[in-house]
Amino acid sequence: MTDPVLALADRRFLLLTTFRKTGEAVGTPVWVVRDGDALLVSTPRDSGKLKRLRNNPRVQLVPCRRFGKVKPNQQPVEGIAEILDDASAVMRVTELLRAKLPIEYPLILRLEGSLGTELEKRVALRITAAPS
Repeated sequence: MTDPVLALADRRFLLLTTFRKTGEAVGTPVWVVRDGDALLVSTPRDSGKLKRLRNNPRVQLVPCRRFGKVKPNQQPVEGIAEILDDASAVMRVTELLRAKLPIEYPLILRLEGSLGTELEKRVALRITAAPS
């Protein structure tokens, strides 16, 4: 049986939905890369999604366009996100994203002001399929 999270690895953009304490869903378009049995995401250390994930590691993933628009009738995939705050995890996801997106990823980092400081300003998220 195909892992539903890993089946999304080749998509350019996924809408990553995290959940507030109230249960309200908050979606953010992200780039993902496959790393073994998981997907990795790079995100700023001060992003709101980290606060939400610390309270609830449940996520949903669905293919989307650059700004988060989802095609009608797309079914989200349930996952669990783990925050990886160590430099080696951030370096790994950075290398993989630069290989997958050699033009776009450095450009976005430059716009964020974190080019060259990924290790200090970013964390990695490791996403696996939710247990059934």
